[in-house]
Amino acid sequence: MSRSPTLIVFCREPIPGRTKTRLIPRLGGKSAAALADAFIADTLAKCATLGPARLVIAASAAADTRRSPYFRHLAHRCGAEVIDQGGGNLGTRMARALTPYCRDGAVLLGTDTPTLPSRLLARSVALLRRAPVVLAPSLDGGYYLVGARGALPDIFHGIRWGGRRVLAQTVARMRRRRVRYALGPGWYDVDRWSDVLLLAAHLELLHARGDRATPCPATAGVLRRLGLLADGR
Repeated sequence: MSRSPTLIVFCREPIPGRTKTRLIPRLGGKSAAALADAFIADTLAKCATLGPARLVIAASAAADTRRSPYFRHLAHRCGAEVIDQGGGNLGTRMARALTPYCRDGAVLLGTDTPTLPSRLLARSVALLRRAPVVLAPSLDGGYYLVGARGALPDIFHGIRWGGRRVLAQTVARMRRRRVRYALGPGWYDVDRWSDVLLLAAHLELLHARGDRATPCPATAGVLRRLGLLADGR
């Protein structure tokens, strides 16, 4: 792999009442959407620091994705291009987003791991030099990142998306099809209220040990406004 891979941020327009619905009972629709918006901003900023060959937003919006003011603003701010995820299940949409870019290497990243250190993202990206497929596990049994170099193998078919065995099922499918793969660093997703509390505690711990730079400044700002993080964190 001679060129830097394309980085694809896979995200949904943060519309109040439709975004992060599992957090709405605790945070309300507007605050849950604000947190999702912060996750997207932090993920894009993190990707940009790696100097990808291309930065792509694979978007899902209520209307025409390419005309969405939200995604048009993001793309302009980050120097990214926007593509539509399209329809189908998660595997279908990820394959659609990866396929145009993976000839020279492409890495698709979700936005629910705001505290993921840039160095760990870089480690997963670098693994594409050793294997044609890379998966980075999330602690809920899925994966927050998938990368491919060359023709994308048929690895997403028959997966029960949303369950705790998504990673195990995908790995089993790759082994049956003799697809070489590598696993990147594991990390935690933020989907539920307990995850938000973990996120806030993690940021408090980083501050307590003297880390000056937060891995997710936009997210930290929202948590402070919500009273979940002390001022100065």
